[in-house]
Amino acid sequence: MASPANSIPDTQLGLTQGEIQLLRQHQAIALSQAGNSSSRAASNASSHGRLLLDPSSLQALSSHFDRLMYSIQQRYQSLTAQTQTATQTQYDRAGNAIQAADAEIARFREILRQIDELQVEFDKVRRIGEIVKAFRARVEHLERRI
Repeated sequence: MASPANSIPDTQLGLTQGEIQLLRQHQAIALSQAGNSSSRAASNASSHGRLLLDPSSLQALSSHFDRLMYSIQQRYQSLTAQTQTATQTQYDRAGNAIQAADAEIARFREILRQIDELQVEFDKVRRIGEIVKAFRARVEHLERRI
């Protein structure tokens, strides 16, 4: 078993049982990745409810957590970049949709303006038609008199 100077009871760390289990897992991974002979000692300490705290084990654990943090940061940056790309794409699509809608609104307003102009022209033609009818009626009336 690991000596008391090299290990500590896991209950003295103030961690929950889940956190202790996670710390043990990471210590085992760190020591196996480091190719450290302390891997057996850590396993032995863990089976007795203790965590190995010798300098090489702590260095391996520190390096492991540094790699883990780097991996998490890389994943975070990747997800952030993907989010920014997706957001920009949606922003561009929305901008294009707004531009298209603005163009259609302008086209519709132009059509309405042209319809108003035609309505004015129709009113003029109708008034001219009424004037012509009135002149025609007067001419016919004068013809009948003559």
